[in-house]
Amino acid sequence: MQGVTVLGANVSSSLFLLSPPTNATTTTTRATRLHQQPLTAFPSKSHLFYSSTSPPFPKTRCTNQSTNGTFLPHVIASLEQVDQSYIMVKPDGVQRGLVGEIITRFEKKGFKLTGLKLFQCSKDLAEEHYKDLKGKSFFPKLIDYITSGPVVCMAWEGVGVVASARKLIGSTDPLKAEPGTIRGDFAVQTGRNIVHGSDSPENGKREIGLWFNEAEIVQWTPAQAAWLRE
Repeated sequence: MQGVTVLGANVSSSLFLLSPPTNATTTTTRATRLHQQPLTAFPSKSHLFYSSTSPPFPKTRCTNQSTNGTFLPHVIASLEQVDQSYIMVKPDGVQRGLVGEIITRFEKKGFKLTGLKLFQCSKDLAEEHYKDLKGKSFFPKLIDYITSGPVVCMAWEGVGVVASARKLIGSTDPLKAEPGTIRGDFAVQTGRNIVHGSDSPENGKREIGLWFNEAEIVQWTPAQAAWLRE
């Protein structure tokens, strides 16, 4: 083949045969068609995919995404809120030998026990714990009841532990509590309803702080944790 002189150097003309002549308009048209061609059966705006042309995710979404924009549902799940709940076996539950039964129900459910002790409650502590009920007519009897014998104090931890514990415990009135709940199975009167459970995550933290000191709460990882949650 004949050579071609480029900037004073002789170059084989075969190099120029590798790229057929095109013009700018043709190249642009081909690129546009390729970009517009659908690649999958999912709509291009599906929230399951992310590309460099997609708008950024809202700030309310998970910000811990991989660098290539892959959507990772398990990352969202791992950010679920872990709550704490204060559970107390009341004097009647202790006297009737139900402590082990109650602990077993929470353990079998899969929650983590972080604090446990047998404790004689003082009048001052009882009044602080039940301060929201101070205006009720039954308040004096409630304080006498809770201080009449030892109680078992427990701190439990887990995702949704507060709401789930309330279901395990059952209605305040044992006669209205469902069979299978603690009160539904073991109690018959509101004044002797065996067990207390926090009614909100906020109260769970407050009550644990009230009944336990920092050294009595143990943080640990149960061996079964990987078998309870993905």
